[in-house]
Amino acid sequence: MNGELESEISVSTNMIQNLKKTSEQLQSVAGMDAVQQFVQMKLMKKTVTEANKLHADVETNGTKSVCFTENTDFITSVMSANTFGEVRTEAEEKKPSKPIQYKMKSKEEINVRISNDKSRCAISDVCQLPDGMVLLTDQCNNKVKRLDMNYCIKDYCDLDELPKGICCIDKNEVAVKLFNNKLQFISVGSTLSKTSCITIKGGGNYGMALYAGELWISSGDGVNVYNTTGTLIKSIDKDQTGKAIFKSTTNHMTVSSNNIIVADWSDGAVCLKKDAKVMMELRDKRLRGTLGVCASDSGTVFLCGYNSNNIVMFSSDGKCLGELIAADAGLKKPMSLCYDSNKHCIIITCCMSDFIYVIDLGE
Repeated sequence: MNGELESEISVSTNMIQNLKKTSEQLQSVAGMDAVQQFVQMKLMKKTVTEANKLHADVETNGTKSVCFTENTDFITSVMSANTFGEVRTEAEEKKPSKPIQYKMKSKEEINVRISNDKSRCAISDVCQLPDGMVLLTDQCNNKVKRLDMNYCIKDYCDLDELPKGICCIDKNEVAVKLFNNKLQFISVGSTLSKTSCITIKGGGNYGMALYAGELWISSGDGVNVYNTTGTLIKSIDKDQTGKAIFKSTTNHMTVSSNNIIVADWSDGAVCLKKDAKVMMELRDKRLRGTLGVCASDSGTVFLCGYNSNNIVMFSSDGKCLGELIAADAGLKKPMSLCYDSNKHCIIITCCMSDFIYVIDLGE
């Protein structure tokens, strides 16, 4: 409204100046010949007519009302909260007093296909920014898709190659792992914009995460660690005794507390410290072809089996807590998992599916 008012003032100011010029010209009309008088009077009448119209328009729209509607849920939600939040050092581990046995409260199916997608979607990975924004990589349509707070498509960014993974770099940037062994950085603002690009190994494998300021990227038989400028820092595939750390192909990974958890294409995942020391293994025979992994704020780890069509839970100390979703629940070829800390739910993506699934967690 302020902008409209400023525009009206500007137009009115110009009109006043034109009227002043018209008034001055009127004094000299008597000295003109008949043709000049006719032309000049026509121009003056046009100016006066425009001034009258402007005045009428301003008078008509001179009063505007602004209404405010109260958010009636605001006071209730604020007053029901026990605290503003929690303060702790980054090094502190947030562990529950006892493992939480989560259950599926509800399951929502959301279509993430857009009009210009050329084929059925295959959402290879999901990440969440600090502000709660969720981004997906669609490997069948070479896109990064951004969701709004209701998990509906907000916008997207076309990629030059098939994307295999995505992770958050900071509040305004993500990195996307491409099949052609490139890592594409994308700025997340009012739009999604491709910025710089670095070369990596293992672009054809699923899995990447930012851990302690470094990029941990699945290489197939292990994990390669890079800095954000693309320099290889170390490769992790064997322990100090020379034994292979992973039972099979490395896949998606997630950071939980001070550790990083790497799923491998077998029956679970391996939990590592920053120095690549193996803390524990999370294994269960009900998992076959473990591909996706995520962890809740309480430290509960969720692993999905691509071939077993299920999701199995583990406590922060590696104890199996059973299945969140059993093999007979209708989940088909789950690829990736993402824990939404704002809504306390899990986002599940599946191979060759236009839908993502949002699982609301209950205890």
